[in-house]
Amino acid sequence: MTTPAIRIPFTGPLPPPIIVPPSASSISGAIDAFLAFLTAPPSPYLRGVDVGRYSQTAILTGAGISVASGLSDYRGENGTYVTNKAYRPIYFHEFAARHEARKRYWARSFVGWPGLLKAKPNSTHWAIKDLGAKGYISSVVTQNVDSFHSVAHPELSTLELHGYLRSVVCLSCRNQFPRAEFQKSLERLNPAWAEFLEKMVDAGALDTDNPEEQRRKGLKLNPDGDVELPKAPYSTFRYPSCPTCLEKPPVLENGTPARVEVESDGAWLPTSSAGILKPAVIMFGENIDPAVKVAAEEAIDDAGRLLILGTSLATFSAWRLVERAYKRGMPIGIINLGGIRNESVLVKEADQDGDIASRYVRCSHHSDAILPSLIEQLPNLSP
Repeated sequence: MTTPAIRIPFTGPLPPPIIVPPSASSISGAIDAFLAFLTAPPSPYLRGVDVGRYSQTAILTGAGISVASGLSDYRGENGTYVTNKAYRPIYFHEFAARHEARKRYWARSFVGWPGLLKAKPNSTHWAIKDLGAKGYISSVVTQNVDSFHSVAHPELSTLELHGYLRSVVCLSCRNQFPRAEFQKSLERLNPAWAEFLEKMVDAGALDTDNPEEQRRKGLKLNPDGDVELPKAPYSTFRYPSCPTCLEKPPVLENGTPARVEVESDGAWLPTSSAGILKPAVIMFGENIDPAVKVAAEEAIDDAGRLLILGTSLATFSAWRLVERAYKRGMPIGIINLGGIRNESVLVKEADQDGDIASRYVRCSHHSDAILPSLIEQLPNLSP
């Protein structure tokens, strides 16, 4: 297979974090720093806006905040790219073009799905709910596809930048279907795999949120919801077609009707030219919907400061939002264990007027070590 031209960004070590203020090196110091960050008046450095309107904070989250829920992150101490140097996620063009690639993806996802379904929001997600209830948060933009935000705080405006695993979407008709129902179809079409999954359940691999304990019992969940199965026979795996396209085949771009062919039990056949279902997430090499991009930009523009939680900002889709924020003059606060992309750029931008303390706050701790205690000290801004 040809090596893809798309490069996975920042799989190696990032530079060490630049802690601001230095007192934020400790948990108590970080809590004090972010207390001041969230309660400060709108920054006088905000450009091109009516400063008086922008007292709330936008939050940008990444995979690091879901580690406490039992999911791996990508670039953390025990992240997928750190513990498995050979790991490479599937690329969109591979999934769309190759039946064998889809078999492999859906086989891994089939085994990983129950673990993701069992995982629940953690104290960071609930802390964000409390921040919203107290009136501090204007919106949340998340790179995560685990749907924990929508479970923890459905009343708070949340944009899922990279989609979500709770649904599958047809590449032809764009209709979406519940991932839980799709799982039942996979189970019916793959009884041998269903038996393997049952063994994982019996081994207790799905009974713990601890990634290390899961690994010891033969299961490793990745942030995109699949699982490591290096020796499994993916070639035997089968998946269903889009039910809408099966019932009424769409018209192709060249004007001819598409073919959607299935085995007697409903398994999709590679002689088909439509009806392929994919997870409703943005895969590597896939473009984010323009409407989602605009909504993410508006979330930044409608806030007075940006709080970043559990992300190294390695993806350009996340970094561009941070870049937009600092170009607007927004104060930026970062709670992330370890380094982040272009951190020196952020520090230089914040320090250009010699007033970095009011424009940039940074600690290298888990968010669940900071936010719950922080919220206890925050006054309520909501009526």
